[in-house]
Amino acid sequence: MKHHLRRQLRRLTSDRPYQFAAASVAALVLASGTGALLAGADEAPAAAQAPVAASEPREDTAASRGQARIATAPSSAAPATASAAPSASATSTAPDPDLTRKPEPPKPPAAKSLDYDYQAQTTFYNCGPAAVRHALSAAGIARSQDALGAQLGTDQMGTDSAQDTTRVLNATVKGEPYRTRMIPGGAATPAQMDRLQADVVAAIGDGRGVVVNVAGSATDTDGGWHSFPGGHYVAVVGYQDEGRLVKIADSANPATASYWMSTIALANWAATRGYSA
Repeated sequence: MKHHLRRQLRRLTSDRPYQFAAASVAALVLASGTGALLAGADEAPAAAQAPVAASEPREDTAASRGQARIATAPSSAAPATASAAPSASATSTAPDPDLTRKPEPPKPPAAKSLDYDYQAQTTFYNCGPAAVRHALSAAGIARSQDALGAQLGTDQMGTDSAQDTTRVLNATVKGEPYRTRMIPGGAATPAQMDRLQADVVAAIGDGRGVVVNVAGSATDTDGGWHSFPGGHYVAVVGYQDEGRLVKIADSANPATASYWMSTIALANWAATRGYSA
């Protein structure tokens, strides 16, 4: 069939009248072949054309995929809020300084005096029982000089020492709060003066009088002279200036039943003896 067609074409093209027709036929054949090729391309399976489409994605599809990657990728600039937040254990275990700090005790007043029942000593040697009685009356406890003298072991030689006054005071006052402080030297040291001042403030603040065993002479704030070379007992029933001044209840002379004296003077007056506070 192909050889026959070729012969016909050669015959037609060799004859001049038929040259135009041959050209037309050739064009028709070429067109038919091209159409067949085009038709074959149209009939190719879709799978064969897929790589071409995949190699050239649409611009809008590529943009949407890029935007999706940007949206889902973690941002390096985002703050790490989880790691910055304090842990519950760290905040719960930290002690509160306001809860652990011990409360400070209230500061004592700068001045305080106790009410007491004054009574002059009933005998020349009863200054010990009289001073103890003054101190107890400031605490609201009533006792007679005779009863206290019996407890103290007082006789015409007087009461032996501050150890005895401390013993009787603790036997009477609840809680046994009294302690004996001795000043054995001929004069009080600065530390002993400070100790006496602190003891007076603490006892008066607690509503208790202090009993002091003195010897020798001392001067009060008004210039009064008080001299007991053989020894004497007085009671402290108040203080001023944070304890630098003390109020003395003295049973020796009702005319000078009480007076004020510096704590330094009282400490030196008690040298070689002591006191109960």
